[in-house]
Amino acid sequence: MNPQLVIIVIAAYFGVLILISFLTSRNANSETFFTGNRQSPWYLVAFGMIGASLSGVTFVSVPGMVAVNEFSYMQMVFGFLLGYAVIALVLMPLYYKLNLVSIYTYLEQRFGVVSYKTGAFFFLLSRTIGASFRLFLVAGVMQLALFDAWDIPFWATVLITISLIWIYTFQGGIKTIVWTDTLQTLFMLLSVCLGIYMIKDALNLDFDGLVTTIKDSNYSQVFFFDDWNDKRHFVKQFFSGAFIAIVMTGLDQDMMQKNLTCKSLGDAQKNMFWFSGALVFANLLFLGLGALLYIYAAKEGIELPAKADDLYPMLALNNFGTFAGVVFLLGITAAAYSSADSALTALTTSFCVDFLDFEKREETGKKKTRMMVHVGFSLLLFCVILVFKALNDDSVISAIYRVAGYTYGPLLGLYAFGLFTKIKVKDKLVLAVCLLSPAISYLLDTNSADWFGGFSFGFSILIVNGALTFIGLLLIGKYGDTQHQTS
Repeated sequence: MNPQLVIIVIAAYFGVLILISFLTSRNANSETFFTGNRQSPWYLVAFGMIGASLSGVTFVSVPGMVAVNEFSYMQMVFGFLLGYAVIALVLMPLYYKLNLVSIYTYLEQRFGVVSYKTGAFFFLLSRTIGASFRLFLVAGVMQLALFDAWDIPFWATVLITISLIWIYTFQGGIKTIVWTDTLQTLFMLLSVCLGIYMIKDALNLDFDGLVTTIKDSNYSQVFFFDDWNDKRHFVKQFFSGAFIAIVMTGLDQDMMQKNLTCKSLGDAQKNMFWFSGALVFANLLFLGLGALLYIYAAKEGIELPAKADDLYPMLALNNFGTFAGVVFLLGITAAAYSSADSALTALTTSFCVDFLDFEKREETGKKKTRMMVHVGFSLLLFCVILVFKALNDDSVISAIYRVAGYTYGPLLGLYAFGLFTKIKVKDKLVLAVCLLSPAISYLLDTNSADWFGGFSFGFSILIVNGALTFIGLLLIGKYGDTQHQTS
């Protein structure tokens, strides 16, 4: 694909994002950056959250995983619906009642300072790794489509990628993100729809033929009930999906920060229900695209890449013509940046509120400190991406969910214990419990095949991790000294 054309497309795209940033960040202050002045229309938040949830990982990895996992990913997506219902009906009322900026301040009110800092730390760890995975993916595509032709090294590609995010988020923060995510979600969904349409034409199919071809292919099985040891078993996938939604949305400052910009609890709940329904349809589109990519490659005798994540980029940039390449680049850029930009803003928010006690400071010094933190997390993401580049050899979406099982598990256990018991804990021991639980989970996960007759936890290790944290909190409970739930 012509590098000059790529530059024009990317420059025009970011020109629009920077214009939105300028319009939304006028007269911005710390309240604007962190909460959007709690004036975001719920429908904009709902639509933008589709892109933030799917991200560039879904855009590339979900189509790529179809060859191995077929449509089994939909079992997790159906589980997401249960998780989002819990968020809307249990967690959101709590967050709005307490008028939270950072959702982890709940842990301080319920357990104490150490628990609060522990929860915030695990979020920072989880989101830093997750955002790095996502940015690694889009930087790799940029490298393939543009920078390899000019012999620009990967580290420079990553630096440019992160710098572009910083430019349009450093001033307006979450208020800007709500609007840019809306635009980016639109580009992403248009891209996948156009991709399906172009492959349909390449295969000489009408709409009915398209559906039949996917249905009759070897990739379309959704439900797996036969082998309990299989990581794709419905029970594992469904409940893993539910808990992944709870921790990666409901217990995640990044995703909740957008919801907390809505004007009221009712608006935030409407946002969550509409968003969850749309997400099912969007994931089905990506899986359908994946099946069509493999069907097209087989028909044309195209050799598959070594990594499944490279299939869609390879075909879009090299086999479907210039227009398809432009559409793909816009889609992957929109998808990746719609999650990465909000992650950077959320990391800045959490660190400022949870570790620097921003709400207790005067406004005059907040802006300078906030910008320094924003730069600091940008540099941290840069370093983590380079480490991941050296180590990764797996599908990125699998890597993200696998890491989430270890880093979000303690948050799941903390919030479950706080919401469903009235037991106080020995606050100083909470960090030890939250470090020990992932370690035990890792031992169980890596040895499960030998210890449990071929059984594989898969993504359900998150549930095990949360349960171990819950048990650990029971063990350090202060019995006979209970308190009423904050909720």
